[in-house]
Amino acid sequence: MRATVKNLVDLENRFWKSMVEQDTDTALDMLDEPALMVSSHGAMKFDHARYREMAEHGAMTLKSFELSNMEVLFASDDVAVLTYKVKQKMAPRGKSETTTEEMADSSSWVRKNGEWRCIMHTETPVAS
Repeated sequence: MRATVKNLVDLENRFWKSMVEQDTDTALDMLDEPALMVSSHGAMKFDHARYREMAEHGAMTLKSFELSNMEVLFASDDVAVLTYKVKQKMAPRGKSETTTEEMADSSSWVRKNGEWRCIMHTETPVAS
């Protein structure tokens, strides 16, 4: 089980890294279809085409991140939920000035055909 926890933590970090690098294809390789997201923008269901649109044309871009306090809970051998805090630097697309946000996030992962896929992600601002 410990190897699976490490694998999921590595996948979560890889997903975040793909956003910083604006590597949409890598992110899509890790996303289930459809997937769900809950954020300050509300709740939404999206497919790969919609994720690509958000990632490549959204108003904000992720410049850097630090994940901490990672917890992993297995609902079954093939379903896991990760919770953690993230300190993220965001910038308007095409701009260099950043703002720092602290969030409490969760990601739900499901294993299908031996591969882990993120099926849901949530983010909630942490009160300062």
